This record gives sequence, structure tokens and C-alpha cells, in this order.
Amino acid sequence: MSYLSIVRSGDLKKQKKQPKKAARDRLHEFLDIFAKEDELLIIILADPDSIACALAVKQLLRYRVKRMVISHPNKIRRLSNIAMVDHLKIKTTRLKDIKKDDFSKFILLDSQPSHHPEFSEIAYDAVIDHHPISGKWQASYVDIRPDYGSNASMLVEYLRAAEMKPSVALATALFYAIKVDTRNFEKKANLADAISFRYLFNIANRNLVRKIELSELRLSELNYFKTAFEEMKVNNNRLYAHVGRVFSPDVLVIIADFFNRVHPVSWVFISGIHGERLVVIFRCDGYRKNAGVLANKAFGKLGSAGGHREAARAEVSLKNLDKQDQEFTTLTLRRLTRKHL
Repeated sequence: MSYLSIVRSGDLKKQKKQPKKAARDRLHEFLDIFAKEDELLIIILADPDSIACALAVKQLLRYRVKRMVISHPNKIRRLSNIAMVDHLKIKTTRLKDIKKDDFSKFILLDSQPSHHPEFSEIAYDAVIDHHPISGKWQASYVDIRPDYGSNASMLVEYLRAAEMKPSVALATALFYAIKVDTRNFEKKANLADAISFRYLFNIANRNLVRKIELSELRLSELNYFKTAFEEMKVNNNRLYAHVGRVFSPDVLVIIADFFNRVHPVSWVFISGIHGERLVVIFRCDGYRKNAGVLANKAFGKLGSAGGHREAARAEVSLKNLDKQDQEFTTLTLRRLTRKHL
């Protein structure tokens, strides 16, 4: 069994030594899981990459299963994500509104069971992801490729192996997903991402992609930038800012990406409180740095944390913080991250 096929209980060292599978072999292993009477729940943490992958899976399995539903635990709040769903007429359902007993098969895309509390409650038949492996879990079919910049690139390979040309809507979603997750190939990506992107280039509606990209901020969210500027502290080219309570954690990502463009800042740490959870966004240039490792060191024992070299995220229940840290501030953020740098 190859590293790309099965991951059981985190036994990774042996599996990493196994040879890669051909795209067609991987496709057949995946398709063999499903039967005509299956009702499939496709689970994602809704963002452009995972949404596009869910659409690709629906294309791959449209004649192989009885029914498919795309579901996610998070509310879609970010304007560009709302625009993507609206323009491409994508139907999704909140996971809290789903009766899991109505489904016979479960797929997790662009994520892993350890990435969200609601994910760990489900036994998966397939997990397809491009993030580094975290936690101990198992599934019948697993395709994990951390060297890929976008999960959508992996699903393009499945479609091509199946000789299925994507529709304009699907190609647009996949094209946009690769752009977002590779940050227009400024972030980590490999040749496979470039090949998938080029394949989609003449199929996707690039004007629609641009329209989606320009939908990013609400007027009310500019106040969070004001708070970030007021709270901002910079030491040793590291920028820290705690924004306080936020309507959506997505605004923290936008703020972090904005500050990551500031010279000569080499690390950006932006935090906020959403509900009863602390959310911390990490950004760096990835050169002799690893945001995912740092996020895990700083917050992994308290909640979910991880990501890529250049970008990472941590989410921690406030009650898991030490009592002295529950009144979270920019100084708290600096103290908890700096000791691991």
C-alpha cells in the first residue's frame, strides 16, 4: 500500500518511502470505494480550494452514486467566497443541519479529521488533502500530497485520469482555487500545480474569476484594520496585532495578508476572538521559517494548529488558555509566539 493510498494511525515514516502511484491507478482505487446505491456526504471546511474540489468529486462520481451533498461546519462569510458560490450557483449545506445517518459514505476534502472538532466525529471512506499530515486517524482511501500548493490541482489530475473535461463552471472554480491557494504562484507550488493551472486556463471563465477576486471587504470590516493599526507592535521585524472580537475569522486572514506585504516585516501574527475561540493567523516568507511548525508549537497542545511554511492558523477554545491569558491582548500574542521563534 502506498503512502498516497493509506495512512493508518500516523505510521508515516514507512509510508513515505513507498513509491508514488500513477494517476490512473489512484483514480481506480478511489472509484472502487463507491457503489450505485451509496449516498455520499462530501465534507469540507468551506473555502475556494475545498469548494472546487467538492465540485470535482461530484463530477467524478455523478454516475457512480445515488446522491451527493456538499457540507461544511463553517458559515461562509468571506465576500469573495460568497461571490464564488453565488456566481457559480454552488449548493452547500451546513454540517449541523445534516443527518449523518442518511449517508452511507463520507469524503473529507482539503482537510484532515484532526483539523476541526466536528470532523473527528466521522469515519471517512476517503480523505484527499494537500496539508502536512497531522493527528492519528484512518480512512479506507487516503491521498495526502503536502508538496502540492492546491488541493484543486490534485482533483484536476483525477478528472484528467478519468478523461472527464470539466465544464466551464467547474474549470472556473478549480482555476480560481489554484490561484488562491498558491497566491498566484507566489506561495509554495510545484510543477503539477502549474500543469493543472495551464490545463484549466482556456476552459475557465477568467473574467468571472476576476469578478470573484475583487469581492473581498465589507465597509464595516475596515474598522478591524483600524484596530489592527492601533494595536500593532513590531519587534525584530515581527509584527503582532490582536484585533479583539470579529464577526468572521476571514477578516484576520485579509489583515495578515495585508501586513505580510510590509517591508521589512518577516513574520506576521494576527489574532482575534470569534465566538468562544481564539483564532491566530501566521504569515512569513517561508525562507528558513515554517509557519505551520510554529503554529503547532505555540498552540497545538491547546487546540487545532498547523499549515504550510508560509501560512498557518491556530484555533483554541478560550477556556483552554491559562487564566492569565484569557484576557487576550497583543502582548499575550507576542509572548506566546516569541518563545518558540
